[in-house]
Amino acid sequence: MQAAAMQRRAVLAAGALLAGPLPGRAAGTLPGERPLRLLLGFPAGSGPDVLARLVAEGLKPAAPAGVVVDNRPGAAGLIAAQEAAQAAPADGSLLLLGEVGQLAMAPSTYARLPYDPARDFAAVAALAAADFAFVVLGALPVRDLEAWLRWAAEQRQLSLGTFGAGTPGHFGAAMLAAAAGLAAEPVHFRATGDAMGAVLNNTVQGMFATVAVVAPHVQAGRLTALAVTGPERAPLLPAVPTMAELGRPALGFSAWFGLVAPAAVPGPVLAATEAAVLRAMAEPGLGARLREAGFRPMPLGRAEFAAMMQAERARWAEVVRATGFRAIE
Repeated sequence: MQAAAMQRRAVLAAGALLAGPLPGRAAGTLPGERPLRLLLGFPAGSGPDVLARLVAEGLKPAAPAGVVVDNRPGAAGLIAAQEAAQAAPADGSLLLLGEVGQLAMAPSTYARLPYDPARDFAAVAALAAADFAFVVLGALPVRDLEAWLRWAAEQRQLSLGTFGAGTPGHFGAAMLAAAAGLAAEPVHFRATGDAMGAVLNNTVQGMFATVAVVAPHVQAGRLTALAVTGPERAPLLPAVPTMAELGRPALGFSAWFGLVAPAAVPGPVLAATEAAVLRAMAEPGLGARLREAGFRPMPLGRAEFAAMMQAERARWAEVVRATGFRAIE
């Protein structure tokens, strides 16, 4: 309900901005004479890259000089975030398409972070979220979360796979184990596919992975999805209940994505960019393509996105402390 209210406020804010464009520019047109560069900390072909290219395509009508997706993968997105934080000139021609790890988790999961998300970035707009599903081997004799929890409590050894230490999947697994009182050992893999392979061969007994990644395996019966972490059921897995529906709202989380600019970008430029992004996000075609790719559109304006990031940093800091996770050097 809160997210829906924030989204409605964002739409109203976008309307106000669109009514007052920068002098000499059409409403919803991006400022600047240079191409808009969307910096992304993940490789081509990845889920975040799909999102970036869909958003870039949606922004083209508002970008006279064009939109370029610049992939700078490495260090879980920290390389791209550092480059964006230090970008010059701060004229609005470069935006970081950031995600929850870079913008909310990193201050708690890295001992030496080369940027400060709260100080070095200005919010532009939230874009979308990728919700997770908790999945187990399809051959297990369980079909709902409570049955799996009872089964898990009887195991001598219980391992939960993750797609890396300090990731949403890692902390989601830790939150689930803590909420259910399970002694579950996290097993960290280099990639989601490796972790999912471990579930499929029963090396680990469950994991959180994005809905888009697990849906084909669930539909084929190889995996069973017991719950999704979003505020509503996922279109790709409509029969799977949300954690909130199962009485566990504290286990709701997602990998969210949004655009931020270097902090020194002038306010009028941020406002014009925000308006262009929200106008693009309001197009039904873009929303449909995002949902087909497994994303949940989540357009929020500057103020709402800034408030969300602040709340998410506080939330994940508490989760990290509770797990006893040792910050990455």
